[in-house]
Amino acid sequence: MAYLNDYQYYANEDGTPKDKNWGSYQYVTLNELVNNFMLMYQGNNELINNITRYKVLFHAKRGIQELNYDAMKEIKILQLSLDDSLLFVLPHDYVNWVRVSMFQNGVLFPLTENIQTQWASTYLQDNDNNILFDQNGNVLKPQDSPLDLSKKTIYLNNQSIYDGCEGYCVDGLWYFDFAIGGHFGLNTETANTNPTFSINKQRGVINFSSIASGQSIVLEYVSDGMEQGNDADISVNKLFEEFIYAYIKYSILNGKLGVQEYVVNRARKDKSSLLRNAKIRLSNIHPGRLLMNMRGQAKWIK
Repeated sequence: MAYLNDYQYYANEDGTPKDKNWGSYQYVTLNELVNNFMLMYQGNNELINNITRYKVLFHAKRGIQELNYDAMKEIKILQLSLDDSLLFVLPHDYVNWVRVSMFQNGVLFPLTENIQTQWASTYLQDNDNNILFDQNGNVLKPQDSPLDLSKKTIYLNNQSIYDGCEGYCVDGLWYFDFAIGGHFGLNTETANTNPTFSINKQRGVINFSSIASGQSIVLEYVSDGMEQGNDADISVNKLFEEFIYAYIKYSILNGKLGVQEYVVNRARKDKSSLLRNAKIRLSNIHPGRLLMNMRGQAKWIK
């Protein structure tokens, strides 16, 4: 493991970028993980021997991926503005979303997912509603679906006496459409005046309701930590270093022929306990934080 002096850490030896090494000490690289395992955990006097480096590299990557899915809590954030297409293209390293928000006037407004419908696929039709095909016999599809994901109340239709009427304006926003009829037939699970969204995973986009046009959307998401396939950029927090070694050991022993079952079970329990310990360490449960949360327990509620 290479250590940096103060000049290398703070100024990158006057190189570019200057902040290249800031915060790097809390991480261990993928190359260091594989080298350490090959040196310390495999050999003639170890449970694992005659193992090739590419197998260790594969299992190390799988362990890092599992950590990013479950325990690392290193959330990536992307902010984009929506145009009239109402599409937010998912990042290339997207795995799952944590929160989708609308950034307005310096405040993040959390958005709710439209669970009533996901995304719509439609076909092109002629004036007689016949489906159109191309020269190869495939159905013609438009680029975008015209489905509007807005959630409105049962009173917003041309049969309602309130349809088309003006509402009340707050900070330049009209709220009549969501207020009238809100107490009748309201689904509390999806009650929200903010825009809604629906994720089309196959296409790799997030569809938003029409009122989100022109808004700035912030996506917080989980990545797999593979850094676009560049092994030199892959790293893991040192709190999880020992877990990665245990994960590699368990994965190799579990897939190896002739290994006793009690040896595999011991490796599995070792892996699980190290993951649990690392999660506790990373949770940052400090007495000061607990004290600030508990100060409100004696507050009088009128």
